[in-house]
Amino acid sequence: MSNDPLLQPYRLKHLVLKNRVMSTSHEPSYAEDGMPLERYRLYHREKAKGGIALTMTAGSALVSADSPAAFGNLHAYKDEIVAPLKALVDDVHEHGAAAMIQLTHLGRRTGWNKADWLPVLSASPVREPAHRAFPKEAEDWDIERIVADYAAAAERMKAAGFDGIEFEAWGHLMDAFWSPATNRRQDEWGGSLDNRLRFTWSVVDAVRAVVGPEFIVGIRMVADEDWDKGLSREEGVEIARRMATSGKIDFLNLIRGHIETDAALADVIPIQGMRSAPHLDFAGEVRAATKFPVFHAGRVQDVATARHAIAAGKLDMVGMTRAHIADPHIVAKVMAGQEDRIRPCVGATYCLDRIYEGGETLCIHNAATGREARMPHTIERAPTSRRVVIVGAGPAGLEAARVAGERGHSVTVLEASDRAGGQVNVLAANPRRREMIGVIDWRVAELERLGVEVRYNTFADGQDVLSLDPDVVVIATGGLPQAPEMAGEDLVTSSWDIITGEVKAAGRVLVYDDGGGHAGMTAAEVAARAGAQVELVTPERILAPEMGGMNHVPYMRAFHETGTKITINMRLNGVRREGNELVATFGSDFSPGWSEERRVDRVVVEHATRPLDEIYFDLKPQSRNLGVVDYAALRGTGPIFPEKNAQGSFVLYRIGDAVAARNIHAGIYDALRTGIRW
Repeated sequence: MSNDPLLQPYRLKHLVLKNRVMSTSHEPSYAEDGMPLERYRLYHREKAKGGIALTMTAGSALVSADSPAAFGNLHAYKDEIVAPLKALVDDVHEHGAAAMIQLTHLGRRTGWNKADWLPVLSASPVREPAHRAFPKEAEDWDIERIVADYAAAAERMKAAGFDGIEFEAWGHLMDAFWSPATNRRQDEWGGSLDNRLRFTWSVVDAVRAVVGPEFIVGIRMVADEDWDKGLSREEGVEIARRMATSGKIDFLNLIRGHIETDAALADVIPIQGMRSAPHLDFAGEVRAATKFPVFHAGRVQDVATARHAIAAGKLDMVGMTRAHIADPHIVAKVMAGQEDRIRPCVGATYCLDRIYEGGETLCIHNAATGREARMPHTIERAPTSRRVVIVGAGPAGLEAARVAGERGHSVTVLEASDRAGGQVNVLAANPRRREMIGVIDWRVAELERLGVEVRYNTFADGQDVLSLDPDVVVIATGGLPQAPEMAGEDLVTSSWDIITGEVKAAGRVLVYDDGGGHAGMTAAEVAARAGAQVELVTPERILAPEMGGMNHVPYMRAFHETGTKITINMRLNGVRREGNELVATFGSDFSPGWSEERRVDRVVVEHATRPLDEIYFDLKPQSRNLGVVDYAALRGTGPIFPEKNAQGSFVLYRIGDAVAARNIHAGIYDALRTGIRW
């Protein structure tokens, strides 16, 4: 047996967990009408196949109809959920992992104008800024029915075969009764700590009455809201003690902080550039105070930190939730002595940003996560080895090379610069985002393992490619910055030049962001941090619509700290020079004829990229498919490269920004779904 602390079994009541690694409850937003069907099931099964001891589903499953889904939540209040959940649990159990589910009533953390349009409620009528609903104060009859709903939902979860459940008490209804920030009641449900816990104990007792004393019941709870008007550390730890000594709760899943705004949430679930595992020591302190099973997750993104958490006695089970979105096979790789092959979580938080913006969980650089029905996490070898040439060593090109190498093909990558990375090298020039280079470093290491040849400082043309006698040519040359069509295009500076330091920002700098993502925001941040007087202007009605709320947080902190001015709803029409100044002229989409000018020292423009596609069009006439990709086949089955030219000697296609400006995930998905088909 291994001496690795992470690989030691852990006994929780009657349940033996085979190691100390878990994925905590989170909502990937894969449900269909609130039901966890194939996509949801396969997502959890993959983690079980990857060796994890415990996968927690739902974040959280809803116990009542007046708790409408805020981010694709499961409908635990419906009887029909039992059958698909049982299929999920059976799949997870088949691979030796345990499965639990989180139950909640969202309280004020949702909106009223969805689902059945029932009023949002909370302990008191205190609004949650993030979801903007003004809740009503829960009445006695609300409390009575919700307690009954918890019990009925728990009974369904037991019928589905789960190994246990946990209650969510972190920004939801249950802890809204705990916190002085959200409980202003003067009745028996408010005031003293005993009164504020009355709702929780009512739920626990009702659930225990239907699931029995042996079924595992835990709670994910905030034990310190880290907020001058919220639940104090002293009271939070006291609640943890009471849970631990009650005989009714089997584990504590601890968290620290409050989550009613994007800024607060990012401190609890830190993103790129923020501290690793910021609440781990606190969880360990609560474990020491309670002498009770403690679970915790919070940017524990690497095996070394997870191992430390267990070895130092801070946790009994360590949650590596976002890390498993990046690589669901972490434990299997640890067991095989292949920790260096774990695909790293780079903290991009693309996964959570998509959920909170109404999308689905996707990893910035693992396109198989959430697509397990069609996209493999482990690449199978091809029946026939081919000669593959890939032009470009950005994230898309490197992924194409990795997939081709895993398939057993002979692969050569031609890269114009002296290093791999492409546009990732640009964005990683911002110190706060340097973790993104992990997207590149992991792939470069995998290519070395696979024996893939990468030729740097090779600005390839068509003849260079043809000289390698390829069967398949993949164009992954990315793109270069472009300005919108306007007068004075030659007078503007690209966001890339500011981010990389090629051009120093000084004086009055106007950043025009027509991309809506990280690049324009980063350029503004870099310029402001360099001491420039910055105004960030966008034609959009909101700032950076292509970026989610959690990634928005550090930018806004920087803008407030540096006095950066933000202006929306203005479109840049042109730039001219007058003496030593640049004059930017703006118009309005809303008021034709309206205009406004800014006199500045530099105009920085972010308008995405134009494809570097000359080599593609040079090679296209000589290819067998003439560059054609059969999209119907790509989305389904069958050959994706139709024969269009009998004289052609190779298949040709392009991926990523060499097609059109998109993002890292799009390029990597392009590479994976085409690469596994030849």
